[in-house]
Amino acid sequence: MSDRRPVIPDGARTLAVVPSAREQRDRTRERRQRAGVVRGSVDTSLPGGRKPEWLKVKASFGENFTDVTRLMEDLELNTVCSQAACPNIYECWEMREATFLIGGEDCTRRCGFCQIKTGKPAEYDTDEPRRVAEAVEHLGLRFAVITMVARDDLPDQGAWLIAETIRQVRARTPDVGVEVLPSDFGYGNDPARGSDALDQVVEAGPDVFAFNLETCRRLFPTIRPAFDYDRGLAFLALARQRFPRSTAIKSNLIAGMSETDDEIRACMRDLRAAGVNTLTIGQYLQPSAQHLHLDRYVPPETFASFREYGEVELGFDHVQAGPMVRSSYHAGQQAMDAKVWEPSPGQPGGGPA
Repeated sequence: MSDRRPVIPDGARTLAVVPSAREQRDRTRERRQRAGVVRGSVDTSLPGGRKPEWLKVKASFGENFTDVTRLMEDLELNTVCSQAACPNIYECWEMREATFLIGGEDCTRRCGFCQIKTGKPAEYDTDEPRRVAEAVEHLGLRFAVITMVARDDLPDQGAWLIAETIRQVRARTPDVGVEVLPSDFGYGNDPARGSDALDQVVEAGPDVFAFNLETCRRLFPTIRPAFDYDRGLAFLALARQRFPRSTAIKSNLIAGMSETDDEIRACMRDLRAAGVNTLTIGQYLQPSAQHLHLDRYVPPETFASFREYGEVELGFDHVQAGPMVRSSYHAGQQAMDAKVWEPSPGQPGGGPA
């Protein structure tokens, strides 16, 4: 692991990984103003009662988690782990895995479940891939997930930024696993442009390429109005066609947004038919009263049935399903199960150094 800190140029966007209480309050206030749904026809009422016991997470401060936390605080990097208050941060950082959010803090689309702010993005930061790659090396990560806000303001929707980040990480730390999670690069509105943008990422060669469908066909127009269900599946099918078999194709579903169990299983069938071989399914937790209403808490045994259905009956290489599962949860293990990546010696799961 390198001891050299990434060089952060003047004016570059940074965000404290573990914000102060005041920063957290300010961020929550801003998020309420600029995230979530704003259409009066969508139910955004907050659920009553307490969360079930299975949604409570106990903090675990292991040696790896403490080390990554210290390094992250030094770098002031923008990670989804902290910005979205992910409940799995302790477990993932203990495995030396982290998810970086690139392309800015403002998304050009608005999904009813998402905590990322909607707005006009700031200037394009073309130095960001280098800084992320230096951070991956500095942190001694074994697996890095690179996700990105939608950038409809850019001609290529941000495909170059994703591809260049992969190249920069590969150049510095070739053994680190890399998963990328972009938008559909505008494929839903313009398949030709989205296809061209995808080719840039194909050439960069990630271990895992992910695009999240998130919800069922019936709810899609309400929950993801800037996307299209069938074209989302077509985009994933195109990715499976373009990427070599050494790259896993991955997606995510969210339970608890008024879909039924049968509708989730129908989504799983659609995703498998599109060539997706790795899938995550987790519980929706309503971020604020500006976000889509939480319809139900799905019990662990139902998630277990989703996993069995996906792996045994549909043939997914890996289905990670559970109340606390998020898209990047156990990303390294998912890549291992899909047989597209192995940790190097000395890393968690990689054997002796």
